[in-house]
Amino acid sequence: MKALAYEKAHSLDAFAIELVDAAEPRLRDTDLLVGIRAVGINPGEALIRQLRSAEPGGRIILGWEFAGVVEAVGPEATGFAVGDRVMGTGDMTRDGAWAERLAVDHRVVARIPDQLSFSDAASLPIGGLTAWEALFRDHDSLAVGIDRVLIVGGAGGVGTLATQLLKSRTSALVASTASRPESREWCTRMGADVVVDHTGNVPGQLRDAGVGRVDLVLSTSGTIGNVGWLAEILRPFGHLAVVDLNGPLDLGPLVGKSVSLHTETVFSKIMAGGDVASQGRILAELAADVVAGRLRPLATTVLDGLSVDTMRAAHELAESRRTIGKTVINI
Repeated sequence: MKALAYEKAHSLDAFAIELVDAAEPRLRDTDLLVGIRAVGINPGEALIRQLRSAEPGGRIILGWEFAGVVEAVGPEATGFAVGDRVMGTGDMTRDGAWAERLAVDHRVVARIPDQLSFSDAASLPIGGLTAWEALFRDHDSLAVGIDRVLIVGGAGGVGTLATQLLKSRTSALVASTASRPESREWCTRMGADVVVDHTGNVPGQLRDAGVGRVDLVLSTSGTIGNVGWLAEILRPFGHLAVVDLNGPLDLGPLVGKSVSLHTETVFSKIMAGGDVASQGRILAELAADVVAGRLRPLATTVLDGLSVDTMRAAHELAESRRTIGKTVINI
């Protein structure tokens, strides 16, 4: 089969992902074989491309957000049949979805409703699961006492879905950060009650908006550099949920307020053990919410074709950190 792969970690300027002939995926007993129809592109994948090299003689196929059609079902994979339209994530220890076919554990997959296109479906899994788990942890609602939430990076994929989840499933006041007029407008359209500029004085802007301290911050970008003002706006015994930790974090400013720190990676359940099937259930709920009009998909930029050119364009957008919503590639 054809796949987009690379061997050595590299910068965008030295873009080295190539279209190659790859071996067909090998199914485990709990796997589905999925013919890929669309993939969502995430900043985290661009970061992995910069940092992770293959073992000598090997190659890396990235991509853990997809929509497609089931082509085969493992003997222990229940609830799916050949021909089902599905969306899901995957396992970072295995090959990803930047390929014609993918072997994936059925528990991190959900059916796509007929009303949803492949490109719209492919925009949901990573952002939806990350936002859900960061906000609700291993439950279906906010913890008791969380009534005011700030989302740092409200126009990105995680921030957009987090705003919509909060507005559709809770009564919490939602504040978001965005620095450009178009991203501020997007946050408002997604339902944010207050939008502030993270390049300015965030605590002051929140006070001016009548918000003051918040109970929970979901930080999707710039956390390491923002910890000072994040601590300022959090109430004592507040919560900081973080999805972008890639270096040491100084917890000193948080200690005096007894803040709870919650880290989130969407692959923790399948890689470290946990209720893996919960992710399939969450994806099914997200899809149902889209059909019911409670959520909207994120596919704001759609590229066509599994090619070096489309993937490079998608990585350029991801690394710009100025995207709104999600970039999707139709295969």
